[in-house]
Amino acid sequence: MGVAGASAWARYRALSSRVERLAVGAALGGAAGVMTAGFLDWRIGACSGAGVAALHYGAGYLVPGPEAEWRRGARAERRTGRELGGLGRGYSVLHDRTVPDLPSTNLDHLVIGLTGVYAIVTRRVRRGVRVWVDEGRVWAGEESVSGIEATAARAAELVGRLLAEDLDDEFDVMPLVAVQSGKVEPEGFEHEGVVFHRGREIPEFVRSHPVIFTSAQVATITAAAERLFPPMRLEF
Repeated sequence: MGVAGASAWARYRALSSRVERLAVGAALGGAAGVMTAGFLDWRIGACSGAGVAALHYGAGYLVPGPEAEWRRGARAERRTGRELGGLGRGYSVLHDRTVPDLPSTNLDHLVIGLTGVYAIVTRRVRRGVRVWVDEGRVWAGEESVSGIEATAARAAELVGRLLAEDLDDEFDVMPLVAVQSGKVEPEGFEHEGVVFHRGREIPEFVRSHPVIFTSAQVATITAAAERLFPPMRLEF
């Protein structure tokens, strides 16, 4: 049903060349080792060169920037994908989908199951940072992150409308935000009609709703969704 975080990981790989990073690191390490050996000792030079090469290679993972953000975002989506895999029988999960009229973004996860249809956006925040709502805004610590709920709500609205047109029926699609790394109250919270939960809490939240579809209906809706919302293209 698609691979969670596939397009984000492809974007990261487009921004990052591991071979190039290794080559540059080796060159820098070699130069540092030769210089150190010339002044001190070849063994110290070898250690110095290896340290410089390792620091250069690791900087791509530690220094903030677009490359690191895409990598972390992809990993967060993968984590949500694994958690949604625990929904069990009666649920289908589509990952990393395009949605017409949302050309600049994608729908991270679409759950179709016995208790309804759910459009899920994954949001990663810094580890341990509390995500909460106050004064009409969503906050991650002291930073406002409002806007993510609008993306989820818009995706849910479009998914519901297109499914209704295709299957000639009405569909209420619930928008959810799966928070990764950050802290959210166990019961979650709602803002502007969008529910926020820790990613690991989403499966239980979905299963807690009343059953409204049969297994046959789930299969029919899933087939329509597969056709209407194809996987994101991975070429960048």
